[in-house]
Amino acid sequence: MLDVVGTLVRLGLAAVWLVSGSIKLSDAGQTYLAVKAYDVLPDGVVHPVATALPLLELALGVFLLFGLVTRIAAAVSAVLLVVFIAGVAQSWARGLTIDCGCFGGGGQVADGQTQYPQEILRDVGFLVLAGWLIVRARTRLAVDGWLGAGSARGEYVTEAERT
Repeated sequence: MLDVVGTLVRLGLAAVWLVSGSIKLSDAGQTYLAVKAYDVLPDGVVHPVATALPLLELALGVFLLFGLVTRIAAAVSAVLLVVFIAGVAQSWARGLTIDCGCFGGGGQVADGQTQYPQEILRDVGFLVLAGWLIVRARTRLAVDGWLGAGSARGEYVTEAERT
């Protein structure tokens, strides 16, 4: 049963990254504005980050979709989500009025149009999903399982193999 839950968690987190990365990649100019709006990176770094971010999200989505290096993809997801949470929290604390740009859009918004608490809670929820996969990377329909990855550490050993 836990393998089924893990599979749903893996596929759900994959969908988050694939949708987010696709939307950002399809509107690179808006992604640039979203990254710049956080006002934490030097100007020379904004463009490379805005370019790399959707590619990283897409890569994580593909790895998770296929269940390839699941634990590593989940750990990188967790780090990225912590960075996102910190970015939104610092924007809120500094009184910036921006949209997070998490699923497209981003940049300056009118006073009262921010949704910082909801954005943080959503990302914490995604962080919980990543945490599940870090702790229990074993899922169904995963390339990791087919390749026997992790079996030396007992992650993909069946009950019959344990006895």
